[in-house]
Amino acid sequence: MAQRNTDITASPAPEHPTASAVTLPPSLETRIEDRLTRSEFETVEAYVTFVLEEVLTRVEDADEADADSHADSVDRSEVDRRLRSLGYLE
Repeated sequence: MAQRNTDITASPAPEHPTASAVTLPPSLETRIEDRLTRSEFETVEAYVTFVLEEVLTRVEDADEADADSHADSVDRSEVDRRLRSLGYLE
C-alpha cells in the first residue's frame, strides 16, 4: 500500500466564511486536477467536497451498522440468558 501524505491543513476560507480552507499537497492537487476533465466537477474544491462527503457517509453508515450489530448481539445474549433461567435452554 502506498504511503499517504498527511501534510494537509485546514483553516477558515475567506471566500466562504462558514467553510474551511484545506491545503492539499501539490501532488494530490495535481492528481485531482487530472481527474476533473473526466468528471462532472469544475473545481478541485467541488471534487474534494464530494469525495469527503461520500467517504464520511460510508464510514458513518458502517459505524451505524456496527452499532446495530452490537445491539443485536447484546439483545440475543439477554434473550438466551432469560431462556436459560426459565429452563428453555441448556
